[in-house]
Amino acid sequence: MKNFATSVVEFLKEEDGPTAVEYAVMLALIVIFCLGTISLVGQNANAKFQEVADKIATN
Repeated sequence: MKNFATSVVEFLKEEDGPTAVEYAVMLALIVIFCLGTISLVGQNANAKFQEVADKIATN
C-alpha cells in the first residue's frame, strides 16, 4: 500500500499530469467550437435549401 501511495505522490509531483489535463481541456474546447460551428453552418445550409425548394415549388 505504501508503494501505491508513493507512486501517487510521484505522479502528482510530475509535470506530465497537469500538461495532459491542459491538453485535454484545450481539445474539449476545440471540439465544442467545431461542433457549434458545424451546427451553425448546417442550420444556414438547411435554411438556404428550404428557400430554394420553396421557390421551385411556387414556379
